[in-house]
Amino acid sequence: MGRRGGGKRGGERWRGAKGPRTGPPKRADYEEPVKTNARFEEYYSQLGIYEDAEKEDFWAALRRELPNSFRFTGSKGHALPVQKILKERYIPEILSIEHNGAKVEPPTSLSWFPHQLAWQMTTPKHVVRKYAPFKSFQQFLVSETCAGNISRQEIVSMIPPLLMDVKPGMVVLDLCAAPGSKTAQLIEMVHGGEEAGIRKVIRELKQKEGRDVSPDGEVINEEIEEEKEKGDWSDQGRSTGLVVANDVDYKRAHMLIHQTKRLNSPNLIVTNHDATMYPSIRLPPENKSVEKSAQNKFLKFDRVLADVPCSGDGTSRKNANIWKDWLPGNAIGLFPTQVRILVRALQMTKVGGRVIYSTCSMNPVEDEAVVAAAIERCGGPSKVQIHDCNDQLPGLVRRPGLNNWNVMDRLGKIRDSCTEVQENPKWKLVEGMFPPKEPLPLDKCIRVYPHLQDTGGFFIAVLEKRSEFRAKPESESQRIEPKTSIIAAVDEINARPANGSLPAPKISALDDIAPPQASEAAQSLTAAARQNQEIAPNEEPLSPRKHELDDQADRYNSAKRPKIRDEVDEPAPRGGEDRQVHWPPPPGAQLEISRPEAADLPKPIPADETIIPASNEPLKQTAEDYKGKRNSGQQPFEEPFKYLAPDHPELQLIYDFYKLSPHFPRDRFMVRNATGNPVRSIYYTSALARDVLTTNEGTGLKFVHCGVKMFVKQDVQKEDTCRWRIQTDGLPVVEAWVGEERVVRLWKKSTLKGLLVEMFPKVTGHGWKELGEIGDRVRDIELGCCVLRVEKGTGEDAFSERIVLPLWRSLHSLNLMLPKEDRKAMLLRLYNEVIPLQDGSKARFEKKEEVAPNGDVQNTSSDVDDEDGGVKLENGKTDDVAYGRDDLQAIMDATSDEGENVMENTVDPGLGAQEVVMEDQLETSK
Repeated sequence: MGRRGGGKRGGERWRGAKGPRTGPPKRADYEEPVKTNARFEEYYSQLGIYEDAEKEDFWAALRRELPNSFRFTGSKGHALPVQKILKERYIPEILSIEHNGAKVEPPTSLSWFPHQLAWQMTTPKHVVRKYAPFKSFQQFLVSETCAGNISRQEIVSMIPPLLMDVKPGMVVLDLCAAPGSKTAQLIEMVHGGEEAGIRKVIRELKQKEGRDVSPDGEVINEEIEEEKEKGDWSDQGRSTGLVVANDVDYKRAHMLIHQTKRLNSPNLIVTNHDATMYPSIRLPPENKSVEKSAQNKFLKFDRVLADVPCSGDGTSRKNANIWKDWLPGNAIGLFPTQVRILVRALQMTKVGGRVIYSTCSMNPVEDEAVVAAAIERCGGPSKVQIHDCNDQLPGLVRRPGLNNWNVMDRLGKIRDSCTEVQENPKWKLVEGMFPPKEPLPLDKCIRVYPHLQDTGGFFIAVLEKRSEFRAKPESESQRIEPKTSIIAAVDEINARPANGSLPAPKISALDDIAPPQASEAAQSLTAAARQNQEIAPNEEPLSPRKHELDDQADRYNSAKRPKIRDEVDEPAPRGGEDRQVHWPPPPGAQLEISRPEAADLPKPIPADETIIPASNEPLKQTAEDYKGKRNSGQQPFEEPFKYLAPDHPELQLIYDFYKLSPHFPRDRFMVRNATGNPVRSIYYTSALARDVLTTNEGTGLKFVHCGVKMFVKQDVQKEDTCRWRIQTDGLPVVEAWVGEERVVRLWKKSTLKGLLVEMFPKVTGHGWKELGEIGDRVRDIELGCCVLRVEKGTGEDAFSERIVLPLWRSLHSLNLMLPKEDRKAMLLRLYNEVIPLQDGSKARFEKKEEVAPNGDVQNTSSDVDDEDGGVKLENGKTDDVAYGRDDLQAIMDATSDEGENVMENTVDPGLGAQEVVMEDQLETSK
């Protein structure tokens, strides 16, 4: 990327300098941030969250640097072999390292995390990165992180998904999902046992056909035995569950996609909505002959994770700015939003389902107070109960939730009760921030403190929905400032000059005594909209001094939305009576309150739960409509999701070429363009994801991502060659169903090593003889993409686990279709070697060019074939050049952006073009 301001290296003058300089400015010495804050320390010291004997340990832990932590990702069959390398190869190396005259502590596994897949290390990051003895371990961490096998994740962040008790096949919602580390855990749980289930089905099918079955690794065999009794076989072993991940910020939603894309899940949908008003997701009616308006069915979730935006004071170990930026107003300002998110999460949960509410804050205003307020709004403990999770995750040291606490107001005064709130509006406290009047078992909540197991601070509450309910509107006691009394109206009249002007000016205070008649648009607001609108901010203009104090108090460091340099917090506009309290509103999250066609719709039937459909009528949109939206520049453009007919000609070509098993579903392929034609890529989704996307098309639901890229169109050298190659992302999904005609089997480590090191080895001539046991097979196989199956065997040159990789057979060479980073990671993992990669195509195809008399550049090679056999393409390049240059990006596209067209989008801070309607309707729970 270019350097801003045109600054240049060398002797030229650098931007911002007043005089001539020679070279870059010297880097200022790093100053350790001051980790003290009087109010922060005062509030938590008197709150009673630790014993007196723990005081020094608590504050000392908060001031220490957080240990490094990471997690092995993917299925058990994929993660455990990588974990084994850490335990057997690198832990013994680290045990022999000394630093500053002392032995270094090696990474240790977290005893409470299943299968020892989460680890932490107390050695500082700068030591691991720069101290020579750690070089090999550092290379392992970097390579496996780039390959997606290791995820850097804070320890306490791993807890909430584990307490959700997610089972394969469940439908799960992550309401505030970015950056995506917890979502990745949920995806792994939804796909739990899937690999073993599919292998079991494949074994049975091949045994019926009398064909051999590839041997599986030890981990997969163990899982197959486990899945025999509890597995879900309704979809040939494939997971039938779904994960819907949402974030209100469009850019962070794409960060979420990047984080989860490495898991290659067809059961993931990413949306971009305000979590406080998350729209209900329609499902297709069970009876196809019944009109949609007569049979409403909405998606209900087995599990919902609400890891809400918070003040983040539990992250002060990794975010030192918390110490200087902490203000009591941070938690007070976030309380209403957190309650709304939790209430909406409970509304969308099935009866008997669970909602996990979590924050990285230790403040009870954001923790126990939110849980109590949400339960009260949902009808009390008879509707929603706090689930006791003390028997889960043995080994995790925790403390019970608080039943009593006090609150520090914006001015820094500690208040023990809400009795004075009505008389002191400047404190900006509401009754719900204090302990509830009706006792609740809040001690069943979980608190994690930094000094207990050297972690960050965290709060988790697991709520179980006992029955359907209609959420109560936010009561008057929840207002940040109380209503103006009649005395204020009299004072307003007396304060005005007696100038006899007509008409008389409006007396604003009287609106609180006798509210004006609502407009038709306001009356059309639904119950769900009114619930959130009840506590709209005071519309009274504030003095400049009050604005200054409020703006200062409202600045907070949200762990869910990190600050960006030069970011400015804009206050909500005043005077918008019908506006929602969230500001700025998310793109596309405006309440639709004035649709002309609303009068023609059937009246909603009362129900026990608020449904917020994105719209009432599907919008008929054409390719021209999408084109216009893309060019309007008003909001980020997302390509539509269009499913292909199972008998589409391009799909039929794929079925025939790969001899795809008829047991593999053929009605789940889609494209990302408005025309619905497979131009460049074909995606694959689960059945439930397909139903969600097709039923909600054009309704205003903002889908950002869904599906795994399965097939990508490739340039070929012969007309009769199938142009659709299997994309690396989709290979794990489809490889088991590919016919033997497109399979190449490999058994020896030495053969795979050669394919990893040398890119584009020759097959023609005598080149195939150098390819080991696969030489005969790749010499004779039809051109195009095929599946390389690395089989398990015995002996030193054999593999202990099964591996599947994509392979491309071109006219004269072979190519293992992996990015360079993945090749290097596999070389380090399998062979413990760092080997430079060799690209033989460069030597074969970089021909000297000569200039003809007319000035045209001519290649000295033949117009048809060069000396190494590369065939000329229409663009003047040989096949292997087109496939081998530019770091393999031309053929792998392994990290390409979403959609058929890659665009740079900016986030519109205003309201999106598509609006969301909130309604109460009768629904059939899924």
